[in-house]
Amino acid sequence: MSALAAEAARILKIREKELLSFRILRRSVDARDGVFRVYTVEASVKEERAVLKRCHSKKVSLSEAKPGYTPPALLPAPEIPPVVVGAGPAGLFAALILAQSGLRPILLERGRSVEARKADVESFWRTGVLDPSSNVQFGEGGAGAFSDGKLNTGTKDVRHRWILETLVSCGAPEDILMDAKPHVGTDMLHIALVNLRKRLLELSTDIRFESQLTDLNIQEGCLAGITVTGPRGTYSIPCRRMVLCPGHSARDTFAMLHERTVTMEAKPFAVGVRIEHRQKEIDAAQYKQYAGHLGLPAASYKLSCHLPGGRSAFSFCVCPGGEVVAAASEAGRVVTNGMSEFARDKENINGALLVNVTPEDFGGDRNPLAGIAFQRRLEEAAFSLGGGGYAAPCQRVEDFLAGRPSTGPGSVHPSYRPAVAWADLHQCLPPFVADSLAEALPILGRKLQGYDSPDALLTAVESRSSSPVRIPRDADGQSSVRGLYPCGEGAGYAGGILSAAADGMRAAEQICSFFKGGSCL
Repeated sequence: MSALAAEAARILKIREKELLSFRILRRSVDARDGVFRVYTVEASVKEERAVLKRCHSKKVSLSEAKPGYTPPALLPAPEIPPVVVGAGPAGLFAALILAQSGLRPILLERGRSVEARKADVESFWRTGVLDPSSNVQFGEGGAGAFSDGKLNTGTKDVRHRWILETLVSCGAPEDILMDAKPHVGTDMLHIALVNLRKRLLELSTDIRFESQLTDLNIQEGCLAGITVTGPRGTYSIPCRRMVLCPGHSARDTFAMLHERTVTMEAKPFAVGVRIEHRQKEIDAAQYKQYAGHLGLPAASYKLSCHLPGGRSAFSFCVCPGGEVVAAASEAGRVVTNGMSEFARDKENINGALLVNVTPEDFGGDRNPLAGIAFQRRLEEAAFSLGGGGYAAPCQRVEDFLAGRPSTGPGSVHPSYRPAVAWADLHQCLPPFVADSLAEALPILGRKLQGYDSPDALLTAVESRSSSPVRIPRDADGQSSVRGLYPCGEGAGYAGGILSAAADGMRAAEQICSFFKGGSCL
């Protein structure tokens, strides 16, 4: 910090002791032409305009206070409380806004608390015995609870800073307030989730784990009640306002909504594999001679290319210093994902390598749930090729490009648990996906040295990068069923922890506006 303050004073052409206050606003690493740590800092000095005029630097400008987020005002608790379905980022922050506004929401989550869920997931990775109700997809925190915990987004929203500050107040690292590409890591995110739950309970939120939405009571196009299946059996409750945050893997929920004639549509998504490299090799490719410097974080990457046939291939959810994880939620189907802890200090880096898929590829123009059927076929093929027990088929890049099955690893050892099965991934991937991946690997290898290294590993199948369906909503955030507010990644909106949380907040704000209008229901 002292070196930064001294540099700020030099640029401002003042003495360091003339800095009245000093703080870091943003920090990043620029490795495009050399390797640089880049900081944006805010310094308070006397006679600011005179200092600005004297320093003659394009790097310096007057700091302007940006408007912060203001949550909705306190409201009287309604006779029939709003319900939030799903305790992923969208659901948790929707519930928080509703609870802070005095509306005493009910929060339903089909999975278990993060502590119990962590034990279930570890057991699955160790034994290959899947719990369909508590896994990487289902439970407190949503799918993002077992990921890298990335909090960067391509959208700008005044809610984002508020979300980050809330997470920090619940135990997330303060680094996320200044990093250009913030990440919490699975380990630290679990701590924040426990404390966020405590806050919700203090605000009179009725949190019900292992409680799944199983039916809707719709009367004259409006939501009148819901059916819930949980530890107490199956029961019905009145419900006039519901924030629906199902997550992208709630396939039975999508089927129920479709049966209840909630308007849905198929949407594009992407499928492919996880690609795994040794972290030190990506560090060397990105940082060159500075690789291994203690002041540099584990290197990451973001790659994409447009292929001659019209498709695209791209990296997604890159997890530096992480591991490939078993992310199945249904029996007899293999799904992969990636995860990192906050330190990002494991041997390998992995990321999804995906190919775009359109509704025309899977018949989505005829059936809004056709994308789910397409995903299931891929996952079943991967399970079969893996030989059962949720072993994932795995192949060296060199063998994949040569069209021959692998018989073992080279310099990169697989991190996936419970096990991998050496195979030829052409046997479980659709030809257009396999061919696109084979075409893309050398192209991406020219963009990032070593990306198409012969010993890099491909593990199949990555099928749940985003939801295959969208539930349309109007300007008030409601679906074709009045009172039902779909939001988050599973409903076809947002694309990560931060954007999903903000989407949940918007839905809650719309419900607060409804109650502010004077309704007691």
